[in-house]
Amino acid sequence: MADVLISGASVAGPALAYWLNRHGMRVTIVEKAHTVRPGGLAVDFRGSAMRILERMGILDELRRHATGSGDATIVAEDGTPIATMPGEIFAGDLEVQKTDLTRILYELTRADTEYVFGDSIRTLTQQDDGVRVDFGRGESRTFDLVIGADGLHSRVRALAFGPEERFAHSLGYWFASFSLPNYLNLERRGLTHVSGHRSANIFAGRDGTDARALFMFAAPSAEPPRGDIAAQQRAITDAYAGVGWEVPRLLAAMRESADFYFDTLSQIRMDTWSAGSVALVGDAGYCASPMSGRGTSQALIGAYVLAGELATAPDHAAAFASYERILRDYVEANHELGRQAAASLEVPPTQEMIDAMTAAPPDGGPSNDDVPLPDYGHLTVL
Repeated sequence: MADVLISGASVAGPALAYWLNRHGMRVTIVEKAHTVRPGGLAVDFRGSAMRILERMGILDELRRHATGSGDATIVAEDGTPIATMPGEIFAGDLEVQKTDLTRILYELTRADTEYVFGDSIRTLTQQDDGVRVDFGRGESRTFDLVIGADGLHSRVRALAFGPEERFAHSLGYWFASFSLPNYLNLERRGLTHVSGHRSANIFAGRDGTDARALFMFAAPSAEPPRGDIAAQQRAITDAYAGVGWEVPRLLAAMRESADFYFDTLSQIRMDTWSAGSVALVGDAGYCASPMSGRGTSQALIGAYVLAGELATAPDHAAAFASYERILRDYVEANHELGRQAAASLEVPPTQEMIDAMTAAPPDGGPSNDDVPLPDYGHLTVL
């Protein structure tokens, strides 16, 4: 029975644990946070990812937590509507709050998975008998395989492949999100104001009492203020100086928020997602940026395929190669979507542009969201 360590307990990690458990492997997840992380942007699922959720048995439960997001209206500074973005652009086939998804995945896997919260990987040493892992707090252990599911700023990727700057490609924007009261009384809809290369967005929460704000703006410098919330919020305040509409009130709410999140719009591009007995899944290996709208689907699909290939291939090297062969075209297409979406921020929004974005593929062909996936159902050992 293979002994697998996964770093990261967000989406890709628990999803991978679910499938590895079903294929008879022993799984440990280490997560530096002390609990399953709450908060975060709403996440959406599309195409093949929906079928994977159904195979996991959690699709109906997630539907009960659907945000029901409707259209978003782009408004001028005085609130006059300019254009309407249909909900399917950003909500996919199903949208839920990320906090609901991570909780459901944790509950699904906690009985069969060893979760280690409040710790992280300090070093990795690949040996003949596996990978020796030194932790920040816990005792050192050896695992057959180590999988990095620890996001854009992956510690596993840095240890096994090299520094982040070798693989991270900025799309030229920073973004921040946070929750706030639904003071505009939005009902299953959102509002967006665009001023130059800056957008301010507010969307209604699922229960109607809260809302979520999103700032997205051209990066004012090459290096973002990492790990310093005060500096991040100053950068946002400076970037939106003089912008009207609801922006001053949103900035004030940002400074009072308890779940402020800040990052860069970046992609991770790698020639390979594995090195010896270490591999990457989800954003750690192939983040397409939030602008792609495909991050959660990539995490679910990547986890499903990686686990299935580990269960069917003669060894982990062959499994990692098959995993990459199956998903490489899908990932690269999503990266292109992310780049196109970022480029659209350079153009003032119009209804004509939005209509073109929502149009079907010009050749009438299948969507990239419908990925031909192997069926590993016969391998289930539970």
